[in-house]
Amino acid sequence: MLSGSLAFAQDSTADIPKRPLGKSGLQTSIIGMGGFHLGSADDQKTAQRLVDEAIDAGINFFDNAWEYHKGKSEEWLGSALKGKRDRVILMTKVCTHGRGKDKAMEMLEESLRRLQTDRIDLLQFHEVIRDSDPDRIFAKGGAIEIVLEAKKAGKVRFIGFTGHKSPDIHLKMLAAAAQHGFTFDAVQMPLNVMDAHFNSFERKVLPSLTQHGIGVLGMKPMGDHFILGSKTVTAVECLHYSMNLPTSVVITGCDSLPILQQALQAARTFKPMDSSQVAALLAKTAKAAETGQFELYKTTHHFDGTVANPQWLG
Repeated sequence: MLSGSLAFAQDSTADIPKRPLGKSGLQTSIIGMGGFHLGSADDQKTAQRLVDEAIDAGINFFDNAWEYHKGKSEEWLGSALKGKRDRVILMTKVCTHGRGKDKAMEMLEESLRRLQTDRIDLLQFHEVIRDSDPDRIFAKGGAIEIVLEAKKAGKVRFIGFTGHKSPDIHLKMLAAAAQHGFTFDAVQMPLNVMDAHFNSFERKVLPSLTQHGIGVLGMKPMGDHFILGSKTVTAVECLHYSMNLPTSVVITGCDSLPILQQALQAARTFKPMDSSQVAALLAKTAKAAETGQFELYKTTHHFDGTVANPQWLG
């Protein structure tokens, strides 16, 4: 359910609610634009318009990653943000779990160049999906060291991680951080109407994040398009369910103007749901969610970029 601490603040120019990003002091729009789908837009002109309309409507959180579309997503976003950089919270991600400091710095510098900025508001370790990933990131000479150095140098403001495979791996990553006296500022994970039923990030990880004041980035509210393929819920119901959790922001892919408008409508019309409304949504999806057949990111390699490209990890 929606935490009482996540009070809404209305933007003066748009009816997009905002919430605190953990303890960072940042206020994020309840909906954020996914970077992968931005790079899937028909062309750069369309991507520019998507970013312009999103910002003008009140969206201020932009997701991206070093590897999306071989850098095209970052390049398009960087170009689109010219003159608007200070109006947004910019996040990107690096995959460097086994390659240590040098590769992490190389990826970070390339992302800064593509995004045409001197700082990343939130830098995340991407695709923490293997049981060995936490130990590799926090090993002596590991990627965490260069990210912390980059933060001291002002190139990175806040640090997080993402993953879509297993809530147990998320918990291991949080434990590894605690063992090293470190607390992440934000964590990104799938949060949707089917996750609640199967190997659930909502049940296993979300309570720990809220307990420690860590920003919650919800992703895959529709499981890409696969949850909609179950014919159990609508896109807006999916978005509203994820918004009803104590998420700082729900990141959704928008590769066309109609999809962006759908996300904006969901954000503008969202009202906290009571327990009976939540129960009704979960009842509609329970049978379809039993085996994870619509959550392919958990049950297959369909979304595992580092499986297809192991050289990113080393």
